[in-house]
Order: sequence, then C-alpha cells, then structure tokens
Amino acid sequence: MASSRWIRPEVFPLFASVGVAVGICAMQLVRNICTNPEVRVTKENRAAGVLDNFKEGEKYAEHGLRKFVRNKTPQIMPSINGFFSDPDLPTN
Repeated sequence: MASSRWIRPEVFPLFASVGVAVGICAMQLVRNICTNPEVRVTKENRAAGVLDNFKEGEKYAEHGLRKFVRNKTPQIMPSINGFFSDPDLPTN
C-alpha cells in the first residue's frame, strides 16, 4: 500500500531534488572534515592547540570553484540581461 502511494512518477522530482540537497550537504560535510585546517579529528592534532597555518587556510578558502567564478559576471544569462537592460545596444 505504501509503495503505491510514494512510488509514483509525480514524486520523482521531489526525490531528485531532496537527493541533490542531501548530496550537497554530505559533500560539504566531508570537505570540511577532511580539508578544513581548523577542524582536527584525531586526538594528536587536537593536542597541538592553535596553529598559525595561513598558507593552508588560504588554500582551503581559495578552492577551484571560487577561482573559476572570480572573473565571471554575477549573472545567469548576461547576454539576455544586456539585451533587455542596455539601451546602447542596437536592435535588429
């Protein structure tokens, strides 16, 4: 009975969106645990106290996605936005 209620084609987009959200959360959690210089999981690393590791912190903060989007315009469709908002562009 429950399978006929939840396993319908109308519910698949909901499952997909929740699955993507859970995947993004899990990826961020693993990234923070594994690569964040301020997170220390093992007892030996926690005993070290506060470390001044600025190079490692800079490496963590400047990841590949941030480097990729740094010089891009913060718009989803810049050509369409420019077409509708820039009066200097000639219209055909």
